[in-house]
Amino acid sequence: MKKASLYACLLLNFSLLAIVPHSKASQADKLDELILSRSSQNPPKTFSWEAEDALQTQSSSSAYVVPPQEGRRLADKIVTLPGQPYGVDFDQYSGYVTVDHETGRELFYYFVESPSNSSTKPLILWLSGGPGCSSLGYGAFEELGPFRVNSDGKTLHRNPYAWNEVANILFLESPAGVGFSYSNTTSDYDNSGDKTTAKDAYVFLINWLERFPQYKTRDLYLTGESYAGHYAPQLASTILHNNKLYNQFIINLKGISIGNPWINDATDLKGIFDFFWTHALNSDETHELIDKYCDFNSENESAICYNATIRASNEIGHIDFYNIYAPQCHDSSLKNVSTGYVSNEFDPCSDYYGVAYLNRPEVQKALHAIPTNWTFCTRVIRNWIDSPVTVLPTIKYLIDSGIKVWIYSGDTDARVPVTSSRYSINTLKLPINSAWRPWYSGKEIGGYVVGYKGLTFVTVRGAGHLVPSWQPGRALTLISSFIYGILPPVSPSN
Repeated sequence: MKKASLYACLLLNFSLLAIVPHSKASQADKLDELILSRSSQNPPKTFSWEAEDALQTQSSSSAYVVPPQEGRRLADKIVTLPGQPYGVDFDQYSGYVTVDHETGRELFYYFVESPSNSSTKPLILWLSGGPGCSSLGYGAFEELGPFRVNSDGKTLHRNPYAWNEVANILFLESPAGVGFSYSNTTSDYDNSGDKTTAKDAYVFLINWLERFPQYKTRDLYLTGESYAGHYAPQLASTILHNNKLYNQFIINLKGISIGNPWINDATDLKGIFDFFWTHALNSDETHELIDKYCDFNSENESAICYNATIRASNEIGHIDFYNIYAPQCHDSSLKNVSTGYVSNEFDPCSDYYGVAYLNRPEVQKALHAIPTNWTFCTRVIRNWIDSPVTVLPTIKYLIDSGIKVWIYSGDTDARVPVTSSRYSINTLKLPINSAWRPWYSGKEIGGYVVGYKGLTFVTVRGAGHLVPSWQPGRALTLISSFIYGILPPVSPSN
């Protein structure tokens, strides 16, 4: 049985798990589609990303930089978002940056500064995965941004654990075709891939920094989740490569932090099935068959392996595959928010509220977006032309270049589970500098952490695929430790 058939089996059965609506399906389903599409053909060769000539921007980075954009920055400033709560004490901006003048590719961003000492705090770029899913809908309005959308789909409430408490946060909808980002050349949607996404994100950054020149020398951290396990390391490698080539424009990259990231096909897939068994989601008999007959490094799998994976998926039943202990969305209708009280608990129907809010004409106008039928994950991108089977060589290159690398994992996600991340990291065979231990957020254990030479691995207790959605307080503790360059707290706080 070819590996493509095994992936196809997984995709079919994972989709059955998503029959009952829940808010995590779209981003991870796009990952399933990508893996299936490229595994059904000849898999691309494993390569060291930083060694590829395609990573170079083909000409001097200065050619992509327009003159200082003071006027554009002022035009991008958001006066107020419809339905935002009273007392917003930070500046927010949104708009488009051209990344290719010939084709008319425009990437949309949303930027929130810190309420205090923004002039001294670092810059974080957030990238949601897919490929093809929105950093605005997920990252900004469901996870780490300053607001969450209320169940009426019209109003917002403040996220007390927003990451702009500790940094200035830039959300990028990428590649073109995702969210409000677009191209005037429709063939661009047939030629999207890892390389073009990294290149466009780099061109976006150098132009955005011209628009916000006060951030040119600021420490930059790249963050993201899921397929951003490809995006963030590849963009980081592109930045380092071009920093060496073009001395006149240096991006001050300090580190990357990627959550529940897809980074290495073979170990990530093996980790899914081991997670099933270790979390009592399927039987001993099924696990024994998979353990004995499936070789996830092989081009071919046996019929026994194939049938066992079908059995494994069927045994799970209808749960939220992206947070196995979370409730599902059973009522997606918009509600009347009249009391003024909104719970800070994450609502599993949040996707529906976000779609309603971001498609309101007054919201799109306030965001300076062109009128768009906005969705969380795009169907416009019809083909993903390149995706390496592993980005571990790229991660190793970043480590060797002195870039801080953190990988974190919500421990209730079954799509890119903690077992997958541990297997992938172990492939690097890095020496351990700091032994495995619990870490604290407030008075509770937030998860566990182990420090390797050049890489830190952190689990987040009780979090699913979108860590900041389900455990926002613990996610804020984690990202604060990351940018401050320290391991998460070793003891509870008062």
